[in-house]
Amino acid sequence: MYESSAAPSSSSSSGWPALYAAVALGAVFGLLSMAVALAVAVLVTLVKSINVLVLLAFCGKPRRALVVEGKELMVEITGFVLKILIKEGNFVAAICVVVGYFVLIRRRRDEIGDAS
Repeated sequence: MYESSAAPSSSSSSGWPALYAAVALGAVFGLLSMAVALAVAVLVTLVKSINVLVLLAFCGKPRRALVVEGKELMVEITGFVLKILIKEGNFVAAICVVVGYFVLIRRRRDEIGDAS
């Protein structure tokens, strides 16, 4: 009788709770990595756009042309940076999901092995 109450049910040992936890873990770490990368990307984008505008000014471009080209460059650079941030955030989230799932499944198997 004691053995039957200690045996895990088939629904709790299926691994679904571990999958849900791993997905939540991956989402959190993906968002955190995107936030950190965004903080760095903002500074890099500013420095890069200032460098480009200074180089264009040294080439003899008039101020109005610098403003127009500066706006175009900022939009282009920002779009490129955002695409990279989204890809890297998804990549980190996917890695965290896979690693978290296997760690949680292994821990669950160890707990089940210790209980029997």
